Amino acid sequence: MIIRQFFIPGIAHSSYLLGGVSSCMIIDPARDPDIYIQAADEEGFRITGILETHLHADFISGHLDLHERTGAPIYAPKSAGCVFPHIPVSEGSTITLDDCSISVIETPGHTPEHVSYIVTHMSRGDEPAALFPGDTLFVGDVGRPDLFPGRAHELASALYDSLHEKIMKLPDYCEVYPAHGAGSFCGRSLSAKRTTTIGYERRFNQILQIHDKEAFINELTKNMPPSPDHFSRCSDENRRGPALLSTLPPVRGISPRAGKDLMTQGACEVLDTRRYDAFGSLHIPKSWNIDGEMNFSTFTGWVIPPDRDILLAVHRPDEIPKITLMLHRVGIDRIIGYVEGGVWGWALAGHELDHVQTISVQELAALLKADKELIV
Repeated sequence: MIIRQFFIPGIAHSSYLLGGVSSCMIIDPARDPDIYIQAADEEGFRITGILETHLHADFISGHLDLHERTGAPIYAPKSAGCVFPHIPVSEGSTITLDDCSISVIETPGHTPEHVSYIVTHMSRGDEPAALFPGDTLFVGDVGRPDLFPGRAHELASALYDSLHEKIMKLPDYCEVYPAHGAGSFCGRSLSAKRTTTIGYERRFNQILQIHDKEAFINELTKNMPPSPDHFSRCSDENRRGPALLSTLPPVRGISPRAGKDLMTQGACEVLDTRRYDAFGSLHIPKSWNIDGEMNFSTFTGWVIPPDRDILLAVHRPDEIPKITLMLHRVGIDRIIGYVEGGVWGWALAGHELDHVQTISVQELAALLKADKELIV
C-alpha cells in the first residue's frame, strides 16, 4: 500500500493517492488533474477511482476533470445529492482496491453528508491501517460545524457522535490523513503537521479531551472565525459538478485599448495581482488588488464576483498559468484575458491611471487621533 500526499499552500488542502498493487484511487482531488496522472504514472499505477469525502466548501474539487482524463468512476456520499454521474456510498459501503479494502463510515458534523474512508491493507492484516477523514478530524483540531446557517448546534452534536462513537473507536496505530492543514478556514486551530495517528489525537487533540457533549457543542459554536463568502457557492458547485477545465477558453492577451473599451462598457472587472506597494504607486482605476503571492485563492474567492468577466493585470505574463489555476480553485472561471504589457502597457497607451497614497505610521497615528471613526 502506498499513500502520497499533495498539499496546496494557501487553501492548505491535502489530497491523496492511495495505491495498491497496480491500481490507485485519488481522494479529495484538487482541480489540477495533471499532478495525479503524473504521480500515478511514476508509481506504475492506473487510476481506478476518485473518492470524495464531502461537498468541499473552500475549493472547487477536481473530480470531474480527473474523471474526464482517466475514466475512473467517482465515489461520493449518497446523501450529498450530487447530480453528476457517480457511485453513491453510505455507511457500510465497501470499495476494493487490489489488496486494500476501503470501508465507508458516515461522519456528519462538518457537513451533513460527510463520510470517511477506512483502509485495511488485507495482505498485511485485517485491522484498519489508515483513515481518510476529510474535514471531520484534523491534526490538533476538528472540522467546524457552523457553515450552515441555523444548523451549528445540530451539526456540532453530530460531529461529537462521529468522532467519539466512530472515529475514536479505531485503534491507536491507525494513521490519519486529513484534507486540510494549518491555514485552512475549515477549522479553528489546525496544526502545521499534515498527518497523525488516532492514538496521538486521542491524547493530545484538545477538542477531543472534551467528553461532555454539551460542553463540546458549546466550544465549537462560539468564537469561530467568519467563513469566507464563497464557501456556500463552492459547496453547491461541487454538488452540481463544476465546469470542466478543458471547456474553458484559453486566457489571451488583450490590448490596453480593448481592455479600456471593456471597462468603459462595464463588461469586466480588472484584477491586479501585483504586490500592494506596486499597486499603490500605479494601477488601473477601479481595479481590485489581491497579491498573487498571498493566500490568493481564498481572498479572490471571498471578494471577486464569480459572475463577472475578469481581466488580469499581472507583473509578468509567465505568471498567468499559476494565477489562472489559483482562480479556478475557487470557481473564478470567467477569465477573459490579461492586459498586454500590464499596467505599464496601459500607461504607454495613454490611458488614465490611479494611485493610493502611502503614509507613515506617525501620520496614521495623527489621523486616528483626529478621527475616532476612521477604519484601518
